[in-house]
Amino acid sequence: MAKAPAKPQIDIGISEKDRKAIAKGLSALLADSYSLYLMTHNFHWNVRGPMFNTLHTMFMTQYTEQWGALDLIAERIRALGEPAPGTYKEFSKLSSIKEVDGTPKAMEMVKHLVKAQEATAKTARKLFPLVEKANDQPTADLLTQRIDIHEKTAWMLRSLLEE
Repeated sequence: MAKAPAKPQIDIGISEKDRKAIAKGLSALLADSYSLYLMTHNFHWNVRGPMFNTLHTMFMTQYTEQWGALDLIAERIRALGEPAPGTYKEFSKLSSIKEVDGTPKAMEMVKHLVKAQEATAKTARKLFPLVEKANDQPTADLLTQRIDIHEKTAWMLRSLLEE
């Protein structure tokens, strides 16, 4: 029987142990990001009420941005030499964001999205100490961008909840 070809070695200045740990953290971020994307898209489809047009448009802008981020996160996991999770089963195990049952009213949707945006920012931030220790600038850059977007989006959504 022929021997399987050896897996090519990765020599990018980050140890295998750190690459695996960073990829694991990025997998959790990917799962949160996908869960957030799906929630936002669902709410875009199902929002109703006096703020329909505003929220429908806002949610579309948000889920469109999130869709692009999914690929960036998954590709960073692959660049670190690990497989990216890509099934609902994997995402449900890894995500800190719980699915919303039913179709909430518009402002309840906004509240759910604030929590999901904040959760995603926290998942990204939690990975920073390891990324900095491993001297992994590309992942640090990705995390910084994601945290900035999620915190800004959470702020914008929270602004809608003020009286």
